[in-house]
Amino acid sequence: MSRRALALFIALGIIWGTPYLFIRIAVEHVEPAVLVGLRVAIAAAILLPIAAARGQLFPALRHWRWVAAFALLEITIAFLTLGYAEQRLTSSLTALIIAMVPLVAAVLARIIGLDPSLRGFRVAGLAIGLAGVAVLVGLDVEGSQFWGVGAALITVLGYASAPMIVSTKLKDVPSLGVIAWALTFNAVIYAPAVWWLWPSGPVPAIAWWSIIILGLIPTALAFVLLFALIGEVGPARTTVITFINPAVAVVLGVLVLAEPVTWGLLVGFPLVLAGSFLATRPDRNRAAVIEDAPHP
Repeated sequence: MSRRALALFIALGIIWGTPYLFIRIAVEHVEPAVLVGLRVAIAAAILLPIAAARGQLFPALRHWRWVAAFALLEITIAFLTLGYAEQRLTSSLTALIIAMVPLVAAVLARIIGLDPSLRGFRVAGLAIGLAGVAVLVGLDVEGSQFWGVGAALITVLGYASAPMIVSTKLKDVPSLGVIAWALTFNAVIYAPAVWWLWPSGPVPAIAWWSIIILGLIPTALAFVLLFALIGEVGPARTTVITFINPAVAVVLGVLVLAEPVTWGLLVGFPLVLAGSFLATRPDRNRAAVIEDAPHP
């Protein structure tokens, strides 16, 4: 890995571990729909001109139906349910539930035929990861918090399924154009909700700054860095970022928000990460490699 790729990798690992902190701060003072609407509007205002300057808007627009489907799963639903979850759960616990994305993605890929090699260590990884989530939920969740867990799981499903639209239906379409249109699409969709649910009372500056940072860094800047990293190391190796983000979120939650270090976190966190690693590792079995080779 080159120095540039390593720098991009570290930057993205840290940046995509921060949204949980800022979302948690923001949703204490504004509705999740307002947060999402402002976040995507800020990011769209930045990425739309960049995508236009690179000539990536019109090629993506020709595939608007699949771009809209991606936007619906990745942002419209997932961002909203994530905000809802963080109204009820700590940022640390939410981040660890979202760490299930590779596990769910592995299962979905097997179901729709994108990856027929779910066997051996990968099946064991699924079992270990699910056991970790069970530990997290069993030890750290109680009462009405289960609604937050359900919302977080909806986000997991959206984050796991949306990239499959990109890899199957939008793989030859400029990625920056897809993201720019997806953000713009959602800015339009959420505009009425922002107007209707705009807070009637004063909102502290820290909440507004959290929303601005969410739009600028974990959304707009992160996507630009992501495309650069994919260009350096390819999409497969880029997914390793998933194993760094939850750790960053947990550290920030504990240090900044004084969230407790629980037994569920100490036991469940390693299990979820270990399970995700095993469930997404390449199949080294020779027969499986032959079976999984592309067919005409």
